[in-house]
Amino acid sequence: MSHTPLFADRTHAGEELARVIHDVLTQQTIDSGIKPIPIVYALPRGGVPVAAPIARLLDCPLTIIVAKKISYPENPELAIGAVTTSGNVLWTNQKLFRPKNEARSREVALNKALDQAKSLEAQLIPACPQFNAKDATLILVDDGIATGMTIAVAATAMKALSPAAVWLCTPVAPQKLLPWLEQWGDRTIVLQTPESFRSVSNFYREFPQVDTLEVLLYLQQQKTIGGIDLCE
Repeated sequence: MSHTPLFADRTHAGEELARVIHDVLTQQTIDSGIKPIPIVYALPRGGVPVAAPIARLLDCPLTIIVAKKISYPENPELAIGAVTTSGNVLWTNQKLFRPKNEARSREVALNKALDQAKSLEAQLIPACPQFNAKDATLILVDDGIATGMTIAVAATAMKALSPAAVWLCTPVAPQKLLPWLEQWGDRTIVLQTPESFRSVSNFYREFPQVDTLEVLLYLQQQKTIGGIDLCE
């Protein structure tokens, strides 16, 4: 089934999402009298071009949290779970493994995903600023949510940082997934929630693969805001 694109590209989606997040933070400040301290976390690679305009508008740090889907060994496109580099794991409820070799197959699939996550993190983390996330509002961003596994497990890992709140933010996600998503964070912001949902890419006019060098450039550009190095 074809879909009319909702966004020109990831940057366009990020700019629209940035305005909504900014408005929510502003209203929260008015309501509470306390200005939140935002930090934007992107799920690389595709989440970074969406997150960059958000960090720019909020004038705050941009960093990454790496989570990888755990693929079913006999069908790499099928996600059976997700894992972060810190070892947080979330499994689906699907019964796909045969009881005889379930434990071993799950372990192999998990270790493969964990290795991939750690490899990507090692490439990107040198470009990320250093900061204390305690009591900050952590804004977790991806370019779209299909199953929700990776953003959910990432949110779980982020809660260990003792933030004031964790927000799950994305341009598009299935309407039916929203109740499930809301249990993983303190706030969920989704711009578009189509009922018919097949692939995140269907909702973008341009949705190219994002390579590591592009991600590094986004991170490096945001690392210094107004001439002030956020690592200091």
